[in-house]
Amino acid sequence: MPRLPDLHQQYLQACQSLSRPENPFIAYMLQEADKHDKTKWTKGITLKIAGNNRIVPVQRITDEDLQALVAVLQNTIFVTGLDLRYNVLTDDGAKHMAKFLEENSTLRYLNLMFNDIGTSGAELIARALQRNETLLYLRMTGNKIGNKGGMYFASMLQINSVLEKLDLGDCDLGTQSLIAIATVLTPHESVRAINLNRPLLHSQAEETTVHIALMLKTNSCLVELHFRKHEMKKFGVERLCEALYENCSLRYLDLSCNKITRDDVKILADLLKRNQTLQILDLNSNRIEDIGAIYLSEALALCNRTLQALAVASNNISSKGLLALSDSMKTNMELSYIYIWGNNFDEATCMAFSELIRSGRLKPHCTDVEPYEVDGHMYLAEVSHGLRKHYYWTPSWAKDKDKHANASLALGAVSEY
Repeated sequence: MPRLPDLHQQYLQACQSLSRPENPFIAYMLQEADKHDKTKWTKGITLKIAGNNRIVPVQRITDEDLQALVAVLQNTIFVTGLDLRYNVLTDDGAKHMAKFLEENSTLRYLNLMFNDIGTSGAELIARALQRNETLLYLRMTGNKIGNKGGMYFASMLQINSVLEKLDLGDCDLGTQSLIAIATVLTPHESVRAINLNRPLLHSQAEETTVHIALMLKTNSCLVELHFRKHEMKKFGVERLCEALYENCSLRYLDLSCNKITRDDVKILADLLKRNQTLQILDLNSNRIEDIGAIYLSEALALCNRTLQALAVASNNISSKGLLALSDSMKTNMELSYIYIWGNNFDEATCMAFSELIRSGRLKPHCTDVEPYEVDGHMYLAEVSHGLRKHYYWTPSWAKDKDKHANASLALGAVSEY
């Protein structure tokens, strides 16, 4: 097998031609990548040059560093993924990245999470993606592109028919851009996962939820929707559920960190009695309480046989609701993952979930609690398992794609690149 071009040497040459010093962090990561010649030939490689790396010394990437890096990657066919999260790239860096995206034909995955890219940078990247025909997964999480930046991405989606997963969470999107994205996705046939978490909304009328619901009635491609921190209440839950009675594609619904109460969950429970598509439902950090948990448990015990994962952590549920959920798992064999930490445990609850784990009905890696005994009494401790524990950070002690901490990947609604 012939040896592929040496990325590290090419990077040093690019720095010399641009008359700028090398970034030692980039140099080190390219040297590490050069050791995997076999992987380059067979699968391609993802360059992980994340600024929050705690294993090796980090000098975060600047716009000038990125210029030298993309000069190397421009003619490299075996780099199929680029992870640049938690660096200090600005709109000037976005200019270099946009040019790279226009000319590159091998990159499938790009992570620009939590840089300093603003509206102008969003415009450049979105316009580049109108011409790019290879990128499948773009993560812009945490870049404050604002409402106007969101509009540029909505315009891009009107033209781009390749992108499968787009993450615009924590990007300060506004009502106008959310409605535009929902409108564009209505007939879209390539985007399979969209993250619209934590927009900046200045109305309590839930107009954005209404438009997302209208989109779901028609869209037959989307399988994963993240709708966290939209201040959703009963009206929004009703609109979404009305749409999901007609939708036959959505498998992963994230409604965590909203204002969903016990009465609102009854609407979701009624949906679960008839829905045959949803596999993952994330209701973490709402306020469904005991009554809401009982509604869900009744639907799961008697009717639903498709939901595989339910997250209800931090919902002010006490013994009555948690015991109902544990009982539902005795009759529903499809529900395999359940996350309950942050609720109110008593000894009966601890005993019930301890028995589920001891009997093998609930696998230890499929929940976020672990039983232990002290002086003859049973307790539950928290363990670092969940649907997406590593969404914002990369652990130094384990792989960031660990399936126990990121169960949504193991269930495979939309696989990570």
